[in-house]
Amino acid sequence: MGIPIYSIVAYSGTGKTTVITALISELKRRGLRVAAVKHDAHDFEIDREGKDSARMAAAGADVTIIASGAKAAMIENRPVSIDELISKVTGVDIILIEGYKHGPWPKIALLRAGSGNPLPVPPDECLAVMSDTPVETARPLLRWGDIAGLADLIMNTAGLD
Repeated sequence: MGIPIYSIVAYSGTGKTTVITALISELKRRGLRVAAVKHDAHDFEIDREGKDSARMAAAGADVTIIASGAKAAMIENRPVSIDELISKVTGVDIILIEGYKHGPWPKIALLRAGSGNPLPVPPDECLAVMSDTPVETARPLLRWGDIAGLADLIMNTAGLD
């Protein structure tokens, strides 16, 4: 069995990053090694213009790696599928994905009444829903901000408890 993967899904402005960063902290506190994947619908830049790695990429490098004694990053100047990216992750207990609501992984859908958005996927397609407003679902319904409860649910379903 591979590394368990869970996707946190919601519309922009709902609080995905807030929930996932709190969840990462909680899982780390419990002794897990966590990988996080952030979906960005825009053409993001990881490097700054004028830096050596940006100059290498601008010169035509298909892959540029920036490494130090403390961290590393690999920039591939081509489309890379989420499956290919995940296949490169090793040495962790769990992978949390922010977004990819159409992916095959168990989803935790977020809903906040103040956002004005509905659930991003039907509740029956989710492992659980975290909401600050009532939701009709047979799936576990977590109150907004119940990060410990979410960590319990994920660890239990992943067999990590």
